[in-house]
Amino acid sequence: MMMNKGLLIVVSAPAGCGKDTILESAFKACNNLHYSVSATTRAPREGEGNGVHYFFKTREEFTQMIENNELLEHTEYAGNLYGTPREYIPKMLEAGKNVVLKIEVEGAANIRKLFPDCVLVFILPPSFDELERRLRKRGTETEETIKKRVGIAKIEMSFVKNYDYVIINANLEDAVKDFTSVVRAEGLSTKHGIPVIN
Repeated sequence: MMMNKGLLIVVSAPAGCGKDTILESAFKACNNLHYSVSATTRAPREGEGNGVHYFFKTREEFTQMIENNELLEHTEYAGNLYGTPREYIPKMLEAGKNVVLKIEVEGAANIRKLFPDCVLVFILPPSFDELERRLRKRGTETEETIKKRVGIAKIEMSFVKNYDYVIINANLEDAVKDFTSVVRAEGLSTKHGIPVIN
């Protein structure tokens, strides 16, 4: 009988690296992965649901959450506020659930301070040219936003050394295998607890 707590897996990636697609496939392959839903002030994209993909908040609502100490961490990214609601993660981990938190690099550093045993995974594009191509292919970004996001991605690269694993998403199938391998290996690691057998 396994009495281990769940894993907190923190995933960061520049916009357009395909992290959502990788995670969507990984969730189908691993039966004990659960999203930590973040709060944000950015507008919903087509197909995104409130409370499913994000908790969509006005800037005023988000500021109120900060003042009420309802967030584990928060930051501003590309002009929008993002934060992690306080109650969800500890409750899920104690129940033995593996929680995936998608977050930018500054937030990931803050989460590591709060949860030292968390697993940090950084997803990279094969090149910045490919990243720019993928952002254009979305058809949801202005030219100015694309340039800004590529610039942010180059800055984020300097944080990769703080992560436990790096996955290069050149091929989706391989990237999904790499991610699920990380989850399985970390689940077997004694640093997250020793199994109790009867």
